[in-house]
Amino acid sequence: MKLYGKYFRKYKTPFLIAILCVTLEAFCDLLGPTMMANIVNNGIEKGDLTKVYYWGILMLVITLIGACFAVIRNNLASKVSQRMGADLRADLFEKIVSFSEVNVDKIDSGSLITRMTNDTSQITLFVNGIMRIFLKAPITCIGSILLATMLNFRLSLIIYGVVAVVAILIYISMKLSYPRFYQLQKAMDQVNSKIQEYLIGVRLVKAFGTYGSEMDKFEEANLNLMRSGISSLMVITVISPILTLVVGVGTAFLIYLGSRLFMMNLANTGDITAFTIYMAQILFSLIMITNVFNMFVRTKASTARIKEIFDCEEDYKKSKENTKLSGKIVFENVTFAYPNGGGLPAINNLSFSVNSGESLAIIGPTGSGKSTIVWLLLRFYDLNSGRILLDQFDLKMLGVDELRNNMAIVPQKPILFSGSIADNLKWGDKRATREELHLALKRAQADFVIQMQEGVDSILGSGGVNLSGGQKQRISIARGILKKAPILILDDATSALDAVTEAKVQENLKTKEGNQTIITITQRCGTAMFADKILVMENGRKVGFGTHEELIVNCEVYQDIYHTQIESGKGA
Repeated sequence: MKLYGKYFRKYKTPFLIAILCVTLEAFCDLLGPTMMANIVNNGIEKGDLTKVYYWGILMLVITLIGACFAVIRNNLASKVSQRMGADLRADLFEKIVSFSEVNVDKIDSGSLITRMTNDTSQITLFVNGIMRIFLKAPITCIGSILLATMLNFRLSLIIYGVVAVVAILIYISMKLSYPRFYQLQKAMDQVNSKIQEYLIGVRLVKAFGTYGSEMDKFEEANLNLMRSGISSLMVITVISPILTLVVGVGTAFLIYLGSRLFMMNLANTGDITAFTIYMAQILFSLIMITNVFNMFVRTKASTARIKEIFDCEEDYKKSKENTKLSGKIVFENVTFAYPNGGGLPAINNLSFSVNSGESLAIIGPTGSGKSTIVWLLLRFYDLNSGRILLDQFDLKMLGVDELRNNMAIVPQKPILFSGSIADNLKWGDKRATREELHLALKRAQADFVIQMQEGVDSILGSGGVNLSGGQKQRISIARGILKKAPILILDDATSALDAVTEAKVQENLKTKEGNQTIITITQRCGTAMFADKILVMENGRKVGFGTHEELIVNCEVYQDIYHTQIESGKGA
């Protein structure tokens, strides 16, 4: 549990107070049977009511004291466990936010949600249990055995035998439970992933009418979760009755042996009564210890999954510096293959340069490596070989914050968040004025926002569900413009716009913020023609680089795109 060391250190004082209260409460509980033995031996058997009252009142007082300790430790347990859970979730979220792209690809988002919620809740419950009852069980069990031994050694031999058998059963339970609980958490991941996939693609499901198929997928994941749950609980279901049986048999032997020793004047009635109560306490303690170990097994599985997140690489080094770049970009013999892509290079020996203030269009067939160039420029991934220069700086020498503060990206699939349109636009510039918001919207041909009843204060649903695809793209473009970064990246950002609107947006983008470099990824030749330079890609390689006039003469791939889209009238 080294992973949680800092949390325990943070709440060390209340944690130790809770442990002290649990210990004192257990001590109070352990005195009960001994006092009951005194009531029987010294009071009832001898007919001395004074001793009965004395030991009875003392027993009541100690019980009340134990109850006070229980209230204190319950209160501390609830507060500390919930605060630790909140701290753990915050640290997990901070870690996930700083994930490198490799880890984003590796761990499914549904699994991340399960680890942030279910696994963290499991840790919280375990911490709460430690402070409330888990420590009380072994203290009560060991104390009962010791006090019973002091009362009558012969009778205590039965208790030793019962405890030995129970210890073996607990060990078997742990060995069988851990792999089952780990599979249970993985099954829960699958259910969350299926739900998430449906919610993201709910419109597509409705459009294609594939309800039955989605229900079948969910039913399969749901049944797998059910089977995993049954399998993990089956061990407890079988072991718990066996534990009860072992202790019950032990109690029967205790009464039998006690009666024999009583007849031989080797034990008295109070001792046998106390032993019966101690045996009941031991039974309760052993059941609780079994539950503790089962909870520990579940917590161990959750801890392994949480540790996997904390062990993930972060998004490279960060920097407090704020270097302002001019926007010059140079690729020198860049080669890159995706970590889980089978080793086939997505970019192969790519070299080109763009001067500050120039516009570059990257065009090519699907899968030619266009978007990969942008991911490398944003340093979502590291190169296999070669280097990328921004101004005179090697990309690897810049912190990710420093690097990305100099870039603004407009993705092909616009991502908007719940809140107002102004809130979404201000991702580009938190200090932007209303006039700057309106200007950015006009440059992005998103005047419809200004004409809305609430204007930029209009509320968007999650993901901008109350807007069309073209409207979302134009708001996303306005957000990129508003950042006023030295480098503006448009990743097929006008794909949902008609030719006339796109032409107006491209014309407006020529009115650059300062000496802004604009990179446009597109499959439209009509869009690429607006750029100062055009990079033509095919199968991860550069097959052409230059102006439209140059490429139309000497680049066969570009000629094919041009003839297909422009001359044949099939494209813009």
